[in-house]
Amino acid sequence: MTQNQTRTGNRTDAITDLVARAPIDRRLAEILRPVVEGMGFDLVRVRLMGGRTPTLQIMAERPDGGIEVEDCANISTAVSALLDVEDPIEEGYTLEVSSPGIDRPLTRLSDFDAWEGYDARLETAEPIDGRRRFKGTLRGTQDGEILLEIAEGVIGLDFDWLSEARLVMSDALIRDMLKAGKARGADASAFDSIEPEEEDR
Repeated sequence: MTQNQTRTGNRTDAITDLVARAPIDRRLAEILRPVVEGMGFDLVRVRLMGGRTPTLQIMAERPDGGIEVEDCANISTAVSALLDVEDPIEEGYTLEVSSPGIDRPLTRLSDFDAWEGYDARLETAEPIDGRRRFKGTLRGTQDGEILLEIAEGVIGLDFDWLSEARLVMSDALIRDMLKAGKARGADASAFDSIEPEEEDR
């Protein structure tokens, strides 16, 4: 297991650019991950976002999915105490701890197996056959590749090529997540209808 890897059950996930992209994000992820996982949660994504007052956004969830508001508050308390000691952020900032949400980012290779059968939007850092954006149905993974069913058929995209990936909001996704209890706190009535999305070109 390398320095930037962790094991959750039978799964090993690295701190990839999808989890923490900028150098400061990666530094924060390395500091925060042991605490978050020690509390029984997976660290999904870390972003320090700029603005008049920067916001440190931490997404976390239980290994089997979902997270409660009280869990977020507990993580926030633990993380705040740790950051006060480590002091990796020089300026003042706002801490925001949340669930990944329904149209969640997919940041770990295991996410693409866990959400097989649902629609996703993927973006690669470099063009693949002149194309960087792909939208289709996840078909799991094979040998480090993400299998995605698009109009032309099933394609494989190397996990390391990805610069962004997230689920696409759909009625089926909302229904299944609410049924599984993975979207606690979400108002199902707010998602009664899903607007069709324009296809990527």
